[in-house]
Amino acid sequence: MKIVIVGNGKVGYAIAKEMARENHNIIMVDSASAALHKADSTLDIMCVEGNGASISVLIEAGARNADLVIAVTDKDETNLVCCLIAKKLGASHTIARVRNPEYHRDADTLKQEIGLDMVINPDLSAAREIARILSFPSAFSVEPFARGRIDMIGIQLTGRDKLVGKTLSSLGIPRLANVLVCAAEHRGELLIPNGSFTPSEGDKLYMIGTKPEMQKILLDMGRTQQRIKTVSVLGGSRTAVYLSWELARSNTRVRLMELSHEKCLRLAAQLPHAMIIEGDGTDSDLLQSENIFDADAFISLTDRDEENLLMAMNAQRLGVPKVVAKMNRPNYIGLVRDTGIDSIISPKDITANQITRYVRALANGEGSAVESLYKMLDGTVEALEFNATASSAAVLDKPLAELSPKLKKGILVAAIARGKDIIIPGGMTSIREGDRVVVVSKAVGLKDLKGILA
Repeated sequence: MKIVIVGNGKVGYAIAKEMARENHNIIMVDSASAALHKADSTLDIMCVEGNGASISVLIEAGARNADLVIAVTDKDETNLVCCLIAKKLGASHTIARVRNPEYHRDADTLKQEIGLDMVINPDLSAAREIARILSFPSAFSVEPFARGRIDMIGIQLTGRDKLVGKTLSSLGIPRLANVLVCAAEHRGELLIPNGSFTPSEGDKLYMIGTKPEMQKILLDMGRTQQRIKTVSVLGGSRTAVYLSWELARSNTRVRLMELSHEKCLRLAAQLPHAMIIEGDGTDSDLLQSENIFDADAFISLTDRDEENLLMAMNAQRLGVPKVVAKMNRPNYIGLVRDTGIDSIISPKDITANQITRYVRALANGEGSAVESLYKMLDGTVEALEFNATASSAAVLDKPLAELSPKLKKGILVAAIARGKDIIIPGGMTSIREGDRVVVVSKAVGLKDLKGILA
């Protein structure tokens, strides 16, 4: 596919890197020559220097016959104008990054009037992911499938977990009720576990199932699932605003600290149910006097990765049960994990995943489209949700035991949503037309359900 990306910031670069990896024809547009030089020297893409909202620049970039134009500059208005022009020029599909909460409320109208095919909001997506993680305090990641009816959670095992040192089959896992252990990182090796797998302390496990069954198995493992009632947030960013709105639905109390006086005034008007504290989030005396670390969870959401890391480490040292840090720079993520902070939120990576799902669905217009996509274990394993259609007849109405020898290596059919039922499949389960099927794959790049066959 021919894809034009306007805006070579952190989000634009992450999207270009992912799309180039999937062998699409990428043209990057940006007015900053230094940013383009980095992209040109590190990625297999073409670069065009200029204003992405300029008709002549978009024509030079090939927007007239582009399959997709993605506008992800740091200005919402520029992104909207860029997509409007690109659509008028003849681009087949357009995606705009729109972050302002006022524009977000008008997303449906914008799609109609401007012809947008998709609106992405990294801040809102990050806030929703944090809210999901807080709903499973003992997990470091939570990803929904089948419109929220299925969850995949990631946990890191400690010496206290009952799973450590025992085979999954001896514990009634990997298949127990509506829960399946579907991926693991074990001593540096990435696995699709079977019943003989023996977890060790420090392993990362990914489990999939319904929320009630997931909570039940976590309790069986010895992990308490105490509801998070109070959350302290550092930084009055857009993500913090969206997160506060998300948490207000569950009556979670929010204390938000922000240095800027003007921003505090805006936050107080936007978030009447939150406590807004004006002050320096690195001032230990202020943090102590305001009891910032006396909370069930601490979320660092400033625009500075270094500050987020420092304060998350401080919160962890002082015993806050759940700590989440926002990170934009990939070279910091490994360092953060070494500190023991497991829940890391990267808005640019969330956005890249959303775009990847959309592009794979476009590239496979007549097949079983990718409905959801989640990358785990540093992008080496993917969980994908497909809507089973007649085009995937090769995998339909056959018991999985019969299909199993024909599957690609490293493929697992992990869950099926059929009508009102959620099925953790066994050997006699078959996939039917109309099912929503979650597949875990070490073969990165699946575009179609029938692609699970060798």
